[in-house]
Amino acid sequence: MKESDIIASVGVIILLIAFLLNMFKKTSAQSRLYTGMNFIGAGTCCFASFLIDFYPFVVLEGIWGLFALYSFINVPRGTSK
Repeated sequence: MKESDIIASVGVIILLIAFLLNMFKKTSAQSRLYTGMNFIGAGTCCFASFLIDFYPFVVLEGIWGLFALYSFINVPRGTSK
């Protein structure tokens, strides 16, 4: 397994965990946990896509990460669930 595969796998796992936590109502889509996991997961996937020169996903994951960061910054403090 290449380094880029490992990095992408970690990012996808983070995104899927965030999705499952939200789906099973363990966290809300507006929580700092959810938006933080989306930011980290998307950023990781963006970096992995860059490593393999797959620029459509660099753009997709980069934009996803920016919106997740924007949401993370705008979530009121103390919101964890």
